[in-house]
Amino acid sequence: MTMRFLMTTKGGDAAPPSEAVHAEMAAFVEEMTRAGVLLATGGLDPAGLHVSASGGEMTVTDGPFTETKEAIVSFALIEARSQQEAIELSRRFWKIIGEGEGTIQQVFGPQD
Repeated sequence: MTMRFLMTTKGGDAAPPSEAVHAEMAAFVEEMTRAGVLLATGGLDPAGLHVSASGGEMTVTDGPFTETKEAIVSFALIEARSQQEAIELSRRFWKIIGEGEGTIQQVFGPQD
């Protein structure tokens, strides 16, 4: 049985990644895709939109809403056999990227 996990990274004060880091990350993404572990990945606009609903009405407000270093700027949706496997994949990611901060959250769906 496998589980899905959403791994996110926050912005920060780090310099943009070098070409070598981009190449190493591309190889890691390709490896995870071939293995069927990586379901989706991408970068996120740190500004975004804020949505709130109350009394049957929805309000949409332009961002940004948090400090850039606190905004989630990228994600990976993975499928792993355990939380420990998700942590190990995250460890490999951070070894490539270096310093930073993020989260790993299990994703539940209708079949869970």
